[in-house]
Amino acid sequence: MKKIHFIISLFVLAITLSCSDDNTTVDLESITAPTNISALTTVTQDNTGKVTFLPKGEGVTQYEIYFGDGTATPAIVNPGATVTHVYKEGVYQSKIVGITLDGKRTEAIQEVMVSFKAPENLVVTITNDLAVSKKVTVTAKADFALFYDVYFGEAGKPDPISANNGESVSYTYQAAGVYKIRVVSKSAAVKTTEYTEDFTVTLVNKPSTSAATPPNRVAKDVISIYSSKYADVPGTNYFPDWGQGGQGSSWAEFDLNGDKMLNYIKLSYQGIALADGTSVDVSGMEFIHMDVWTADLQKIETSLISKSNGEKPVTKDLVANQWNSIDIPISAFTSQGLTVADIFQLKFVGTPWATGSVFIDNIYFYKAPSAAQTIQLPLDFESTTLTYAWAGFGASDFGPIPVSVITNPDKTGANVSNKVVKIEKPSGAQVWAGASLSLDAKVDFTKGTKIKVTVWSPKVGAKILYKMEDSNSPKDGNGNPTINVEVEATTTVKNAWEVLTFDLTSAASFNTANPYDRVILFPDFGVAGTGTIYYFDDIKQF
Repeated sequence: MKKIHFIISLFVLAITLSCSDDNTTVDLESITAPTNISALTTVTQDNTGKVTFLPKGEGVTQYEIYFGDGTATPAIVNPGATVTHVYKEGVYQSKIVGITLDGKRTEAIQEVMVSFKAPENLVVTITNDLAVSKKVTVTAKADFALFYDVYFGEAGKPDPISANNGESVSYTYQAAGVYKIRVVSKSAAVKTTEYTEDFTVTLVNKPSTSAATPPNRVAKDVISIYSSKYADVPGTNYFPDWGQGGQGSSWAEFDLNGDKMLNYIKLSYQGIALADGTSVDVSGMEFIHMDVWTADLQKIETSLISKSNGEKPVTKDLVANQWNSIDIPISAFTSQGLTVADIFQLKFVGTPWATGSVFIDNIYFYKAPSAAQTIQLPLDFESTTLTYAWAGFGASDFGPIPVSVITNPDKTGANVSNKVVKIEKPSGAQVWAGASLSLDAKVDFTKGTKIKVTVWSPKVGAKILYKMEDSNSPKDGNGNPTINVEVEATTTVKNAWEVLTFDLTSAASFNTANPYDRVILFPDFGVAGTGTIYYFDDIKQF
């Protein structure tokens, strides 16, 4: 169990480090508070109660360890080093403090269970990662245990990996197959408790999450070939085959929880053909976009095929096991002499040839819209031409919660605008239920690093969590972008509008260089749904 607290020093130092032949200036104002503070706690199996702490964190130059048993003086530990302490039998609340060069401190409270009983009621969960091939995660928890060791059973890797009781540890194998995974749960007792399972490690050969939702565009700015966002060119054949089935290539339309995408299997070359006699003039467009996912292809070659003068290819590298957002300038084809006023086919070629599979979604030509036609900050939801595609999440079954743009139901006080966002938090909704909106452009922080949101809450004291994400950043184990920033504010009135302020600079993860392109609102964050309704409006920088 960990509880995280941030303690920021009230002053900033400026230190200049010098030596006889070199001058180095350290800008301490750029140093942020440490993050991800924790400690691996292990204990010897000899009934002595000797516990070893291995503190961990980011941005740390030194740790303090408070043992929680009445020992007044903390242990000072350098990064990568350990410290031991002998406990009597009992449960203790230790404190691990990470310290930066200029004295900023972040602390984590961590429970230390010291028991001279062997672990009991061991429960082990082993899962394949849904997004990363051959990656396995183990979680083990037992009564009286402090930590556990996992032997993953891969040849040449005899040493175990340790984790705190109840926490998870992951490992990526060199090859798929069946491995004997052994978990040894340990307390301070001589006797340990074990669990062994023959586990099948798998390759990830299909996406577990959808590609990013395309931005809102008006009809004249996009020509869609395959997407659920825009109106596609009618009569298009997505699997003309062109004789490639004889080489083992095949195709399917893959359905991921209602999100359909093209799947070309053992891709030699496959493609798309518009209806007979149909072609599209993309000379007024600036890019062709597509989202591509693969577990095993290294490259994909995309060709536009003209009725009048043949085809020209452009090749792009692919990163496995994630969505690759590809935008190819139309000029990359016209510079090769291709006429793009009569495109009637698209062709895809895989590298290596006829070996790997590829999933493709959101294929469309587009040009940059004017600022007035885009979803971007500030947001007031008053446009009659834009579609504000809010996506709710976190219902009791983990599905979407209701969210919509409606007529302002309470034109009084701080908000007399016409349109607002309505987010319902139904009974039983998850504590993290909320709604997200993808932006058409990354946030420009020259316009300010604080956010104002006009909020209508049914109660005083509701936490409103404001979050922004870089939707294209690598995903965590739950499929969420790892580059994000979160700031909380609390409502002070009920059944009335008020303006809440979110200072992004107060979050250690915030960086103006990050291309944040998604806004997320969490009403009554940390509290399960009770059937309440919240309204939001006027999301603005200052």
